Amino acid sequence: MSAHSVISAGASVILTKLFGPNFSFTDSTEVEFGIPPRNFNSFYHASSEAGISRFYGGIHYLPAVNYGLEIGKEIGKFVAKEIKIENRKKKS
Repeated sequence: MSAHSVISAGASVILTKLFGPNFSFTDSTEVEFGIPPRNFNSFYHASSEAGISRFYGGIHYLPAVNYGLEIGKEIGKFVAKEIKIENRKKKS
C-alpha cells in the first residue's frame, strides 16, 4: 500500500471539511527548482495526483496507490468524526 496515498487522501478529507469541496489553490513550492506552479481545483484533486505520482515514479503498482487513496479517505472520515470537524462550507 502507498503510504503517500494514504496520508494525502486522509488530509484531503479533513481539508475539504474545513474549506469546502470547491477550494482551488496553486502549489508553487517547487518553483525554486524550475517546476512551474500547479493549479488544483480541490484537495481531492491534489491528493489523487500525489498518489498517482508514486505509480509514475515506479515506486508502487497502481492497485497499491488506489487502495492507499481509499484507505486514506476512510481514515480522514474517522478522524473528522472523532474530533468533530463539521462541513464548514456547503457544497455548491
